[in-house]
Amino acid sequence: MKHACSALCAAVLFFSGCSERKAPEPAGIPQEPKRVTIGFSLDSLIVERWIRDRDVFVSTASSLGADVIFQNAANNPSAQVAQVKYLIDKGVDVLVIIPQNAEMLAESVQKARSRGIKVISYDRLIRNAGVDLYISVNSMEVGRIMASAIIREAPAGNYVFIYGPKSDYNVTLVQEGLRSVFVQYPGIFHLLDFHAENWSYDLAFEQVSALLEQGKAIDAIVCGNDGLAGGAIRALSEWRLAGEIPVVGQDADIAACQYVVEGSQLATVYKPISALAREAAVQAVALADGSFTAPSDSIFDGVQDVPVMWFQPVEVNRDNIDEIIIRSGFHSANEIYRNIPANKRPPEHQ
Repeated sequence: MKHACSALCAAVLFFSGCSERKAPEPAGIPQEPKRVTIGFSLDSLIVERWIRDRDVFVSTASSLGADVIFQNAANNPSAQVAQVKYLIDKGVDVLVIIPQNAEMLAESVQKARSRGIKVISYDRLIRNAGVDLYISVNSMEVGRIMASAIIREAPAGNYVFIYGPKSDYNVTLVQEGLRSVFVQYPGIFHLLDFHAENWSYDLAFEQVSALLEQGKAIDAIVCGNDGLAGGAIRALSEWRLAGEIPVVGQDADIAACQYVVEGSQLATVYKPISALAREAAVQAVALADGSFTAPSDSIFDGVQDVPVMWFQPVEVNRDNIDEIIIRSGFHSANEIYRNIPANKRPPEHQ
């Protein structure tokens, strides 16, 4: 038996040694596709809407088989530059950037593209950079909507304008939209034009408070977003003027929607944030896998035209808040009418 086993082993070794052919690989087993990795750089999470943008984007990207590395710059432009460099060094396939400063990231974008990394500028345009795609709500239309809403209440008088920071190019676009309407109303006087750094609620409160303390008559307040509008409304409330002076903002934050139904804020602007974030995730994956088709629209970034996908905003006021906000599921009726006694709510929300 021992001799038979030795002979068998020798035969196996002989044939193994004589054969130069490797055992064939099993056929029909699909290779795992490489997962797309997206670097998402956000300027901050202070503004309420960015949380929704982030969550919808990450959820959609995950459903498409992509991984997302998220970075929050906490309103620090230098930190954002460093975080974008980190994402580039990680070898992500695509960068999606909400820039804190429109001018500071051009070099970072160029570094990314030199390494074959595609770049999407999300909501805010990165200037002088030549990104692969800019995807945003039409900010000029936001300005036109805000102006048209408040002009119905105050076609003339002392206006207060509290914008976001100059480093945000969307602020420039909103201002252009505002001007396109206000130019037709020569009776509007600019009592104050102020840019609030970091979209600071406190700065908006301080500016409006100072005007009221000086005895200035204010007929209307236009704010760059709902956070700024909230600061202005707080100042008006302390002087028992909330609801007496029309205030507009944008983003349809929950506090703003509450102010609208309570009468403290004339209007806000709803932006289809969930649709925007979903589409950005879809386009990021398409850029990574080579299936991206550039849209026909473009915008000049200061150096060149870049492809742009626009989403359209909608005015939100007391008359249409149910249709635009509640029925769409953006905010619930219970959230919006929380501060109004049940017997004073519209019948369908009592």
